[in-house]
Amino acid sequence: MTTRSRDASLSQFQRQMLRAVLSPDPPAAGIGSAVAALAREPAFAVYRNTAIAGCVEALRANYPAVARLVGDAWFAAAATEYVREHPPHCASLMRYGERWPAFLGRFPAIARLPYLPGVAWIDRAWTDAHLASDAQPADAGWLQSLDASQLAGLTLRPHPAARWRWFDAPVLEIWRRNRAGAPAQCGPDDAAAEPLRWLGGGVLVTRPAHEVVVTAIDAAGCRFLNRCRAGRTLQQAAAEVLVRRPDTDLAAVMRRLLVAGALAAPDAGLQSNRRPK
Repeated sequence: MTTRSRDASLSQFQRQMLRAVLSPDPPAAGIGSAVAALAREPAFAVYRNTAIAGCVEALRANYPAVARLVGDAWFAAAATEYVREHPPHCASLMRYGERWPAFLGRFPAIARLPYLPGVAWIDRAWTDAHLASDAQPADAGWLQSLDASQLAGLTLRPHPAARWRWFDAPVLEIWRRNRAGAPAQCGPDDAAAEPLRWLGGGVLVTRPAHEVVVTAIDAAGCRFLNRCRAGRTLQQAAAEVLVRRPDTDLAAVMRRLLVAGALAAPDAGLQSNRRPK
């Protein structure tokens, strides 16, 4: 047997084993006789339960606010379905569950919790921001040293750790109430919770000073970051934001984004070359 055929055989065996492990009623269909024989062994059920439980616990660790909102039993049931539909693709589970927010969005049982996918998005954005690559945030002092033409033609990209989204529900406040150590609060249906104004709002996740920070952001800030991500110059981004809301205070928007560390500095050579003399 050649090395290529051995690799193909091993890969096929691994896929069949994964199918057997994730099958709710073993032995699963579509597996070879060797794997089917293993799946019929009593010890295999223990292995299956352990493997699935490990993935469920990884999801619970990566989505703590969601877990607090729905409770242990609901979370375990939904997470088990997710694991069977989306098994992990690498040994490390730190990033596992990237499709969990979308999965919750089409999960029938969340009809009474329409904000749950948004809460999951923030949990996910926190993890992604924590693990994102480093970059120097844009420096407000340097920007203020540029003249008008230099500033207008400058392109600033969002920081690699920055994540943002607009929601039609108070997702940020619900997330805050359930991410911390206080008793879980599900929003408007929880009589013990502080009154919650049912208004939409934006969420910005950044990592200034190497610590993940989750803050509110207005619609203009979201639009401005969208334009920066698309490669617009500051002048172009500002003009496109003003088309939607002519009364936008662009200086205030820019200041908030810089303080939050949402924009990355240009590379060192560009920053040095464009500094006024």
